[in-house]
Amino acid sequence: IKGGVVVNLMGVDAFLPGSQIALRRVPNIDELLGQTYEFKIIKLNKRRRNIVVSRRVILENERAHKREHLMKELAVGQVRKGVVKNITDFGAFIDLGGVDGLLHITDMSYGRVSHPTEMVGIGREVEVKILDIDWQRERISLGMKQLQSYPWQNVAAKYPVGTRVQGKVVSITNYGAFVEIEPGIEGLVHISEMSWTRNVRHPSKIVSIGETIEAVVLKVDEAEEKISLGMKQTEQDPWMVLPLKYPVGTRLSGKVRNLTSFGAFVEIEPGIDGLIHISDMSWTKRVQHPSEVVKKGDSVDVVILNIDAENKRISLGLKQAEEDPWLRIGETYPIGMELRGRAVRLMDKGVVVDLGNDIEGFVPMSQLGVANIENPGDAVKEGQPLDLRVLEVDPIHHRIVLAVIGYPDEPIIPPVRPEIPEETAAQ
Repeated sequence: IKGGVVVNLMGVDAFLPGSQIALRRVPNIDELLGQTYEFKIIKLNKRRRNIVVSRRVILENERAHKREHLMKELAVGQVRKGVVKNITDFGAFIDLGGVDGLLHITDMSYGRVSHPTEMVGIGREVEVKILDIDWQRERISLGMKQLQSYPWQNVAAKYPVGTRVQGKVVSITNYGAFVEIEPGIEGLVHISEMSWTRNVRHPSKIVSIGETIEAVVLKVDEAEEKISLGMKQTEQDPWMVLPLKYPVGTRLSGKVRNLTSFGAFVEIEPGIDGLIHISDMSWTKRVQHPSEVVKKGDSVDVVILNIDAENKRISLGLKQAEEDPWLRIGETYPIGMELRGRAVRLMDKGVVVDLGNDIEGFVPMSQLGVANIENPGDAVKEGQPLDLRVLEVDPIHHRIVLAVIGYPDEPIIPPVRPEIPEETAAQ
């Protein structure tokens, strides 16, 4: 009937409320039909022939007796069997036979447990160890993992530094990935130990949860329960073989990946970049910014100038991939030769002149052909054409000294200053 069941009490019908059937809610009351139990009359009205009985009161009394007995019997360190009574996100309550104890999720296994249902189920009998008893607060702490051997014991001997291990990725953070190499033992692969060449922005770009990976033990700290692992150490460091693979002077092609104010980074192998310093971009041109010579994405021919494998640095030369025109400059500009040039920069002691073909010469202030001047700007304007004579050629120091022999009547064209790309302007 609604709210409970009818009990045949010595030929008389009595009412058993649903709340008085058992200590806990009964999911299926139909299973009780035809069963014989002991009941206690908790309400009797003879005039109305109304009898209310309870089975729960009897069960509670039995439980109280058992509890009293258990309070004298239970002790920290004991191993007991119990039945899983309830499961929450943080653990499971275990009925020890009249008193409940909490099996916290952290005490279920030395391994990683996402939810208690991975380890226990309601109604299942389990064996637990009593960790702590607080009768005043009516709390009993239980543990399952404490019945297992401590996995971190002698782990340094089991996994010495340099050992190759396989494990499953169980967690990913911004700084690395945790790998379970056996139940209860996890190691951390720091993001910096994932690749020799790739710039890993997040570990999820390399590994995923549940993936089985191979790693090398880098460090073991038994006291702190920490193991440092490396994935890149399972392969040879490509930087160590680069000096043999690319001796100084090797010519090769690469792609410009990035520009800075001081040079351009060129990828010579996947994940391996070298730097062309601005001073190694042109034999003749005074380069103000790398963007005057190369652009991002350009394919360029370069020469290996130096490889520092330990610090992972490669110096590349762009101009060294071509013959130094200054070696033959004396043939192109013999002393006494007269030619036309254009002033491009005014210096304190003279004027820099563009002779064409990215070759620049220098006119000392004494050779400007104008007497009694205090600075070159009194005689020459930037962009002004000049008739010149070669006075000196120095191929070693890349220097041509000129004298002005005339000022042609031609328009002054101010030199165009190169625009610095926004992406490198702030560097």
